[in-house]
Amino acid sequence: MNLIRLHNLGSALHRRKIPLLPTAIRYLIFLLYNSDVPPSVRIGRGTVFGHTGIGVVLHPRTVIGENCIVGQGITVGGKSRAYEVPVIGNRVYIGAGARILGPIKIGNNVIIGPNAVVVKDVPDNCVVGGIPAKIIKENIDFNDYV
Repeated sequence: MNLIRLHNLGSALHRRKIPLLPTAIRYLIFLLYNSDVPPSVRIGRGTVFGHTGIGVVLHPRTVIGENCIVGQGITVGGKSRAYEVPVIGNRVYIGAGARILGPIKIGNNVIIGPNAVVVKDVPDNCVVGGIPAKIIKENIDFNDYV
């Protein structure tokens, strides 16, 4: 069973307010994949985790859109004193080791380069990279890159 299937099971139990089992599945995910993917995270259909999702850390209120590709060792989380957390659009590629932090929105059809640190909103159809992440290319055709 892969990380997504375990998460979906834990998430379904969490939505039905079944106690203990979602937490047990969260710890099982941690043991198997060294990842923290809480059952409250919303992950869209078709999203996949590269390299079985090793080292992924997601904030409990994270939203990930449909058909995304999430690399290993990424972190999606909030910032101190900010309640909001990142919302990731559809068809987003998140490169290995990337950090997405703060109350930001990542648009649709976006490519986030490896080890990028994203702390500002990212519009649709672009490539970002660097520390802090900057727009490298705009108006891309996502299919040309992934």
